[in-house]
This record gives sequence, structure tokens and C-alpha cells, in this order.
Amino acid sequence: MTGRVRWRRFAVLAVPGFAATAALAVALAQGAIAASFAVSGQQFKVSAESLVGEGFAQYGGVDGNANGDLLPVAITAIKKAELRKLCQSVVIGVPVLGDISLNLTAGGGKDPVRAKDLFVDATQLGGNAEFTNIEIGRDASTLDKGPDSAQGMQGIFAQQADHVKITDLQQTAWATNAATFNLAGLNMHVNKGKRECF
Repeated sequence: MTGRVRWRRFAVLAVPGFAATAALAVALAQGAIAASFAVSGQQFKVSAESLVGEGFAQYGGVDGNANGDLLPVAITAIKKAELRKLCQSVVIGVPVLGDISLNLTAGGGKDPVRAKDLFVDATQLGGNAEFTNIEIGRDASTLDKGPDSAQGMQGIFAQQADHVKITDLQQTAWATNAATFNLAGLNMHVNKGKRECF
């Protein structure tokens, strides 16, 4: 069975789960759970013409930065992912010089970008999504379709699916992790000024 989920509708369904992120923040602050690493405190943007993935899971989580700030995120985990026309950008404010943009592109030719055990800690996600065999409202501690370690705290709202396809992907994130990340046709540019993927 193939289900199509519009992101606005998904947001309405996901709100109760993200309210539970406060509980995660408290647990992180009290040392009950540990962040995998401290994020830079600077978000970056990612866009892609398409993302196709096998083994999709999504649940609420918390990142922390070096200052001890707690940052609520939606963790998206995919066992195997292919992305076409990937763009990643980050804008860094540098004294005297002003804004400096770091832009990375890949997967624009015949070979896509490929990732295994991909985790993205995002604060915004947009696009047109299609899921196969989706389960919405599952307990995050019982997820079993994504990567082996893709599970959240007990009682936290989550969803998972056998397959996911997102076109016109636009995402803002604090961190991305992957077991392997193959960037076909990689190009990186540093530019003065603000040049973002979207």
C-alpha cells in the first residue's frame, strides 16, 4: 500500500510528538541521555531534486551545542538513500569580511549521492513526499524499519515507513551523520556574501 502525505498535514499530526521534545530536553540536561556530539550552533541548508530511501524513521530529539544550549530537532533516519542534485550551504559571519558562504553540490550527473544509515537532525523540512507502508504515531522506542540505532525515547511520537520518496526537498538542519556518504561529482565553492541553496 502506498500512502501520500502532505507536509502540512504531517505537521498537524506531528505537533503532539514534538511537544514531547521538552521531556527529551529535560532528560538531556539531567544526564539521563547523552548527545552524540556538540553541534556547531550554526544551521545549514540542504536541497535536492529528489531523495529516495529504504527504511525510513522519524522521531523527536534534542541536540546540544558547546554552550550547553538544548536544540529540539526532528531526527530523520534512512537505511539507504539516494539523492539527485544535492546542494548544501552554510553562511558564516566573519568579522570585517561579513558573510562567507560555503556551498557544496553533488549528484548532478548520471550517478546520485548515496548514503547508508543516514541521520539528519532537522528543524525544517519541505517537499512533496510519498511513503510506502507508513506507520504514524508509533512509539519511538519501538521503531524497527530505519537504521538499527534509529530509536527514540519511550512514549515519544514517531513514524516509519518501508520506503520514502521526496521531491523538491528543502531542509534546514543542525547535523547530518552517515555510516557511508558517497558524493558523486562533488564540487565545493567558498563565496563572499550570502548564497544559500534556497
